Amino acid sequence: MHTTRRQLLLGTAGTLAAAALPRPAQALFADADAGAEALLTRTAEAFLKLYPENATSLGIDKGKRAQLKHQLADRSAAGQRKIAAHLRQTLADLGKLDAAALSPIMRTNVEVVQASYGNGLEGFGFGYGDVAVGSWRNTPYVVVQNVGAYLDVPRMLDTDHQVKTREDADAYLDRVESYAEQLDSETERLQLAAAKGVIAPDFLIDKALRQLKIARGGNTAGWGLVTSLANRTAGMEGDFGNAAWMLANDKVAPALDRQIAELERHRKRATPDAGVWKFKDGDAYYAWALRAGTTTTMSPDEVHRMGLDQLRTIQAEMDTILEGLGYTQGSVGARMTALGKDPRFLFPDNDQGRAEILKLLNDRIADIRKRMPQAFNTLVDGNVEVRRMPPEEEPGAPGAYGGAGSIDGTIPGKFWINLRTTGLHTRYSLPTLSYHEAIPGHVWQGEYAFKLPLIRTLLSFNAYSEGWALYAEQLAGELGVYDDDPVGRLGYLQSIGFRACRLVVDSGLHAKRWTRKQAIDWFVETNGSSEEEVAGEVDRYCSWPGQACGYKVGHSEINRLRDRAKAALGPRYDFKAFNDALVLGGNVPMTVLGHVVDRYIAARKG
Repeated sequence: MHTTRRQLLLGTAGTLAAAALPRPAQALFADADAGAEALLTRTAEAFLKLYPENATSLGIDKGKRAQLKHQLADRSAAGQRKIAAHLRQTLADLGKLDAAALSPIMRTNVEVVQASYGNGLEGFGFGYGDVAVGSWRNTPYVVVQNVGAYLDVPRMLDTDHQVKTREDADAYLDRVESYAEQLDSETERLQLAAAKGVIAPDFLIDKALRQLKIARGGNTAGWGLVTSLANRTAGMEGDFGNAAWMLANDKVAPALDRQIAELERHRKRATPDAGVWKFKDGDAYYAWALRAGTTTTMSPDEVHRMGLDQLRTIQAEMDTILEGLGYTQGSVGARMTALGKDPRFLFPDNDQGRAEILKLLNDRIADIRKRMPQAFNTLVDGNVEVRRMPPEEEPGAPGAYGGAGSIDGTIPGKFWINLRTTGLHTRYSLPTLSYHEAIPGHVWQGEYAFKLPLIRTLLSFNAYSEGWALYAEQLAGELGVYDDDPVGRLGYLQSIGFRACRLVVDSGLHAKRWTRKQAIDWFVETNGSSEEEVAGEVDRYCSWPGQACGYKVGHSEINRLRDRAKAALGPRYDFKAFNDALVLGGNVPMTVLGHVVDRYIAARKG
């Protein structure tokens, strides 16, 4: 089932019409574009002040923005209201622009901000959880197994916060102090959420408490938060390691204790009910989360059916390959379960196995990098390193995730791999995972965003980000990586089928009142994934409603647009030029992506 034009959200007919017009003289749009550009520039700077960590991850926390390196986002209730006020005012200012006077490119820039900010403002209206402004993860829970400062800040300080000078080290210390404040701010918001009856399921709280206690455990002098700075300032004048230890011991540890105590109070009231349907406004919340996660107006029932329909198509191809390999008995899921237990495809569950996984991933990235000129005319660096997730994060994290690094290349993109057990991965599933997270997936696509206006670099949409990453897996296959590897092709198809299953499970949990066990059992039996992998995935869908649905919805829409371009252009269609159009147009809602493709078609027609 494909999304329809009726179901697509966040676009206007005006942009499509403008895209189809012959390119006018630049002077026609110059004055209006200049005014819009100035507004978008101010918006970007205001956004960075609200989310200073973004300046650090992009490597632009220097010069006139140097003070941002000393700061963290305000996670208090008051801070959330300040963000909502920024969204409201910016939308009002953008609404005063004369859209008809803008060039098609500038109109797209404006529409992207309006879409992102409009989604975010609607989310803030619920009054609980975290709202992903310009990002991919909305959650009704302030702190849970994969949400919270206790996960975000230590990792950011270790991997993104550069320490080259004493000023950098001082900024790090300021952020450690702000980290303690963030923890208390979240604890306050946990209390406010509990008063509204918004309490995470008991199984998620149990995971979060285990992870928080890992973060809190041990001698504070040995915390990564402390040793990261101590190691990087060795030989530098001033005892920064000791200063970090004092802050960790006197401020961060007590704040973690308070957060743990609050979550333990939540645990006493928690139930095993997995979905947001249990909230007073749960149906409305899930409808919003689906809109935000897919940039469509698809209903839970439509999402559910789409997953089942696409899974049948995917598994038909898997069935043929499995029969060719001698796996003829049982469902596709049962046969994939059997394949996943074959010792040929497993790793030792020890440090040797972890090293083998890291080598396999790096080898696949090196191979696919050489193939990129076959898929794109415009290339980026694909600056990426494969890293193991921090141990305190692994119990509640998915199997992997990734993203681009800094604009100037000093901070490489990251492909974070969960190695709590090597049983999460097989030799035939990891190649596809590398294409999804690194090249030509998240890291690769993210670097194209660096060429756009800053506000466009800062804002992204889940359906595009994850739809592109699935398309990246598809591209790898089209570039021949599985030509002599039918088992690898099965790994790819299982990955795509996995995302179709997500449509079914996410909507099942949050709209059809599935239990956690029901979701896990269905997933394992249907896709042949391991229970170890699936349990963590289902927990993720419980805490991030709607996010998992963006993958297959976005991927399907990209392919629908590609088919449209092929039909419209015939022999003028060019594989590399189409891929360029997708990435150079930037991260956009699905309807705006349609406008980008329309401009590509018009340009190719001449």
